[in-house]
Amino acid sequence: MMGRREIMDGKAGKYTWVTYKEVYDTVIKVGASIRSCGINKGGRCGIYGGNSPEWVVSMQACNAHGIYCVPLYDTLGAGAIEFILCHAEVEIAFVEEKKIGEVLKTLPNATKFLKTIVSFGKVSPDQKEKVEQNGLSIYSWSEFVLKGDGAEEKYELPPKEKADICTIMYTSGTTGDPKGVLISNKSIITIVSAVDEFLRNSNEQIREDDVYISYLPLAHIFDRVIEEVFIHHGASIGFWRGDVKLLVEDIGELKPTIFCAVPRVLDRIYGGLQDKVSTGGFLKKTLFNVAYKYKQGNMIKGSKHEDAASIFDKLVFTKVKRGLGGRVRVILSGAAPLSNHVEEFLRVVTCSHVLQGYGLTETCAGSFVSLPNNMSMLGTVGPPVPYVEVHLESVPEMGYDALSKESPRGEICIRGDTLFSGYYKREDLTKEVLVDGWFHTGDIGEWQHDGSMKIIDRKKNIFKLSQGEYVAVENLENIFGQAPNVDSIWVYGNSFESCLVAVINPNKQGLERWAESNGVSGDFASICGDAKAKEFILEELSKTGKDKKIYLRHDRSLILLQQLKGFEMIRAVHLEPVLFDMERDLITPTYKKKRPQLLKYYQGIIDEMYKSMK
Repeated sequence: MMGRREIMDGKAGKYTWVTYKEVYDTVIKVGASIRSCGINKGGRCGIYGGNSPEWVVSMQACNAHGIYCVPLYDTLGAGAIEFILCHAEVEIAFVEEKKIGEVLKTLPNATKFLKTIVSFGKVSPDQKEKVEQNGLSIYSWSEFVLKGDGAEEKYELPPKEKADICTIMYTSGTTGDPKGVLISNKSIITIVSAVDEFLRNSNEQIREDDVYISYLPLAHIFDRVIEEVFIHHGASIGFWRGDVKLLVEDIGELKPTIFCAVPRVLDRIYGGLQDKVSTGGFLKKTLFNVAYKYKQGNMIKGSKHEDAASIFDKLVFTKVKRGLGGRVRVILSGAAPLSNHVEEFLRVVTCSHVLQGYGLTETCAGSFVSLPNNMSMLGTVGPPVPYVEVHLESVPEMGYDALSKESPRGEICIRGDTLFSGYYKREDLTKEVLVDGWFHTGDIGEWQHDGSMKIIDRKKNIFKLSQGEYVAVENLENIFGQAPNVDSIWVYGNSFESCLVAVINPNKQGLERWAESNGVSGDFASICGDAKAKEFILEELSKTGKDKKIYLRHDRSLILLQQLKGFEMIRAVHLEPVLFDMERDLITPTYKKKRPQLLKYYQGIIDEMYKSMK
């Protein structure tokens, strides 16, 4: 069922495995241990750490006893952990050994509900002392498993209902408090069935001999659902070592058959392959290009990838396949849009199906998936998966008409049993997005003639970067707008780039003063075009971003969440000497930014900024 690499004398060896029976026995013991701590059906159990067999065992113990599993995202700071522990009323927390220090920072505030901490590894005497000083108990993994040994019969598995909550999955809080998404047993079972049926219809159903590499965060719904699908079929899951630099080595050792990724990972694979081709010499480069064009042409004409160029697959592309372990047959991309050229390239060279999906935590991950061997769906997220209903809703203020005969566009709305049950303790937010059973995603889609969906815009000013992180742009503009010498700022990013850029109206007097002190001459427009001036403003923005602390209000106290994250910092700027104005249709009469018009006006400059960073 699950495997991890043995570490001997600091070196990673082969994967060692535990069977489904062994995992089952451990799950039953851990479940009994949780119950012996006084936590029953409907109780809350937090899980904090990187992917590991212990993570899955803890999760399945929760499932067995009807306890709400509350994942904590691996890169969250102590402030957010404290907020979630308190907000979700977590009574017991399973924690990766190296993360225990982060949980200890939440004490004593988190002790209102939290009573027990379980390490996935060992516990130091200092940690034990601090925990006990706060009136809590702490166990090593081996101690906690032994605690339930022999107690299994005492704690029978309670009956579970479809409508019972399975997990509270918190989304990253980009504007205010993180939101707890309530996901029911029915939602998980429905999406597992949907993925299963989709793969079966595509003749790529999961088999017992399939192998999956677990490296995308289990705290996110994408990986959670895929691992549940594998467990449902009795297939195998191998865990990475937690270091992105060692991921390729882990893949080579594990030899997975299904590979899930976010676009940033696939962008790196694409970049690495392009480098190898360009530095491979004239003959190798020519052979690759001929093979690529030939196979690409046949695939566009309708050939299946395995039939499009079998000779070139053996001569050229099998080396690419070996780079992913040699056995991958399906690559699934999610969390953010995958660039057309990267998707097409990987479809041709990996000798695998490369599929792009779309979904949200609130829809229990995948609501759309593109179809195998269908090049016309490049750049789309494919049609809806089974058991999901979709419609578009017109957004007239953005010019999107869901009933257009040529190109129906509008906000994507989803209905069905995969939907979440609401936001925990936030009925007001639930009512905003769930209307008459339809979940309003906030994403703008365009139906294609083949029934697939293309994501083209965002209704609200929140978007994802290529690594899958959400950015609340208005919030950032409010923060960076406080920087000295900044009169106005428009922050931009998109799902194909990993960082943010900005167009700024600098303060004329302030910048001219700086120019005089630093030997930069010319009129205001010339100063704005000076590289040193851009560097100066960028430093001012960086200082403002680092100094800015974000607080969450919980009960009557303020909890420090964290400073701005790295991906929220501005990486390049263009200084615009002319204020954003209505004459160029860049702002409204009430001085609100018209973002589509700003992008259209500054598109060339935006492209240049991103190009200069590559």
